[in-house]
Amino acid sequence: MKLFFKKKSEQTSYDKENQIPVLHCSICNGEQVAGFKDIHTGKFEEVCLIRNDAELQAFKDKYGITEITKEY
Repeated sequence: MKLFFKKKSEQTSYDKENQIPVLHCSICNGEQVAGFKDIHTGKFEEVCLIRNDAELQAFKDKYGITEITKEY
């Protein structure tokens, strides 16, 4: 009998003092990209494409994020 265990996702960190988590949303096609925005320069660092709620939750779990803002 084989038992399968869900692999515990390892949390990754980001620069919480200088970056905020942001979800870039396209008005035209609804595409969403998760990443981090530098609060000083406004530069957006793209991390991953979000296609559904499960991928968004995985991104939040990976970085320990509870709240994320949307930008259009």
